[in-house]
Amino acid sequence: MAKTIKMEQILIRITGKDRTGLTASVMEILSRYDAQILDIGQADIHSSLSLGILIRISARNSGQVMKELLFKATELGVAIGFEPVSDDDYESWVGRQGKNRYIFTIIARSLSAKQIAAAARVVSNHGLNIDSIKRLTGRMSLKQPNVAVRSCIEFSIRGVPDNHDKLQAELMHMSSEMGIDFSFQRDNMFRRMRRLICFDMDSTLVQTECINELAERAGVGDKVKAITESAMRGEIDFKESFRRRVALLKGLDASVMQEIAENMPITEGVDRLMEVLKRAGYKIAILSGGFTYFGEYIQRKYGIDYVYANELEVGEDGKLTGRYVGDIVDGRRKADLLKLIAQMEKVNLEQTIAVGDGANDLPMLSAAGLGIAFHAKPRVVESARQSINTIGLDGVLYFLGFKDSYLGKQGRMQ
Repeated sequence: MAKTIKMEQILIRITGKDRTGLTASVMEILSRYDAQILDIGQADIHSSLSLGILIRISARNSGQVMKELLFKATELGVAIGFEPVSDDDYESWVGRQGKNRYIFTIIARSLSAKQIAAAARVVSNHGLNIDSIKRLTGRMSLKQPNVAVRSCIEFSIRGVPDNHDKLQAELMHMSSEMGIDFSFQRDNMFRRMRRLICFDMDSTLVQTECINELAERAGVGDKVKAITESAMRGEIDFKESFRRRVALLKGLDASVMQEIAENMPITEGVDRLMEVLKRAGYKIAILSGGFTYFGEYIQRKYGIDYVYANELEVGEDGKLTGRYVGDIVDGRRKADLLKLIAQMEKVNLEQTIAVGDGANDLPMLSAAGLGIAFHAKPRVVESARQSINTIGLDGVLYFLGFKDSYLGKQGRMQ
């Protein structure tokens, strides 16, 4: 009978100043003794290395391997430690790998230890374990601390929340209390393969409500603004509020729309966001309760693929009639359009993203695989599962897993 070779598991921990070729040197030693790599992970913070390697090796070779690794560690100027791992402990660890994995992202202009502690405490209180942490944003300059300030950290988390709805509610409360934005997503293939993103326009892509701009020029600004705000808070039906507001615009010269379009204040981060999304191959849509004239202006500016909004009727005299053409794009219509575009583009709904700020955006935020409330009204923030309130619209990129290091000047992908 062939003699059974006794095998054992050893966890190797290496810490110290990172240097080129360190991992290669360690692996070369392990390879000479036919060590099997069961797990490996590395983190590098400010040139400080932390490397972990779990190996399975014959017991007759383990002593020699550790000896050679100790010599190599001394040569490289790093610390090394060894820990035996029993078969039972290893099998228990393997069994835990089948648990769900989530990606938990937090964003703010800057992140303090207090904010990170609060975020980590919420997930740990629900029985979730943080496997890894990485920073998605670039590092802050000490000499120019106010230049493009933003901070984003992504946690890879494993486990099954004991109460998902309660966890979401606590994260939302933590977000509001600590002044940070967050996203909590299931880490599956759909998260890594988003393909369609749909935006609201007014107060999302642009920092204004275009109907209010029209109303100011028609001399009915206060009346229209009051109706708009009430509708965005969900206090009155959107369709009815839309009819009332459009009726108040009767007699306004349609030529003012060009002047409004050319002076719309674009939301912070839109230029960078659109540049990256187009280069990454995303299909982009505007689904707006506003007006097609302004949506098409933005479409031309950024090369957006689809625009669905409301068409104002213009009379033969070149003035607005106070009526509209076609169906009103309300909340339900936005959700239906998102599904329709996804079907046309052969995109699974789980691969879609929706971004908006008002109550009429909630249906499409719920329908999308990833719904994001952007600088939204309180009711919308409470209902959405992700929100951005502290930085610009390009914060969406971090929820998609993009790192600043992927992007060069002006957000161009490298």
